[in-house]
Amino acid sequence: MLGPEFPDVLRLAAMGDGGAFARLWREMHPPLLRYLRLSTGDTAEDLASEVWLEIARRIGRFRGGEPEFRGWLFTLARRRLIDQRRYETRHPELPTGDDARLDGPAADDTMAASLEDISTEAALAFIATLPRDQAEIVLLRVVVGLDATQVAKIVGKSPGAVRIAAHRGLRTLTARLGGADAASPDAGARAPGTGIVAPGWGA
Repeated sequence: MLGPEFPDVLRLAAMGDGGAFARLWREMHPPLLRYLRLSTGDTAEDLASEVWLEIARRIGRFRGGEPEFRGWLFTLARRRLIDQRRYETRHPELPTGDDARLDGPAADDTMAASLEDISTEAALAFIATLPRDQAEIVLLRVVVGLDATQVAKIVGKSPGAVRIAAHRGLRTLTARLGGADAASPDAGARAPGTGIVAPGWGA
């Protein structure tokens, strides 16, 4: 979180200051990428780039604080996801049979990158075992850290429905981990592999 620095960083970024925009990107790109990876996998980087391009074009018209900016960022990301799903439905990919070139070695050390990010990837894979709506809400609440009202605006549900879905999702994940008690909406729960503890779900 940029906290008290956010208004100045936002103002400079809106004026075209590359360093200020880079600070916004460094702060908010990692959770954005986790959110997109949950639904799109390999195309997450491309979608994230499209989101940031849209942010860059429209940042001068944005009004609000840091929580509102995060909500705006993830609203744009979700719209991109919806557009991608519609496109994939209309244009399904068909195998060509010429896949030999895909078996070549990678140009970079992907194993090193995977090892560095294994705990996050494990957590995302675990969350992805939930139904899509629950997984998205749990990710936005626990990993991204948005409150129920912000998430409700992004996913088009009421805050109450968001709290219920988050509670049910966490309860399911806790049961799958073999916990004796389901996660309480007030006790908080830890997203596996992330080290992030969600606060009470009434927020």
